[in-house]
Amino acid sequence: MATGNIFQAIPQDIPQELFEVILEKPGVTIERIISKGHTTPKGAWYDQNNDEWVLLLQGEARVVFQGESEPYTLAVGDYLYIPAHVKHRVDWTSRTTETVWLAIHIVVDSLEDSQLK
Repeated sequence: MATGNIFQAIPQDIPQELFEVILEKPGVTIERIISKGHTTPKGAWYDQNNDEWVLLLQGEARVVFQGESEPYTLAVGDYLYIPAHVKHRVDWTSRTTETVWLAIHIVVDSLEDSQLK
């Protein structure tokens, strides 16, 4: 068994966005992401091989999807489901408080389509 607190051990100085794996099992990776004013570099896009579900636990952020004109603004409690290979980028995160994300990466091949809702 493993326990912890998602809001503990947040560094005071975060020069780069921080990615920490909390749990990894075949087909699923759960991680904590901490941002403070961090964004995806201009012109860069995330193009991930796996589906991702993110929940914003603290702070604020904006995520842009390639081909869409309006960003998704996220506040505490908001979540996004991002299918594999849907290009996206973090356009903005709060500079005044840490933005804490819970990200779940899912290897789609490990699940039956009927299990995905």
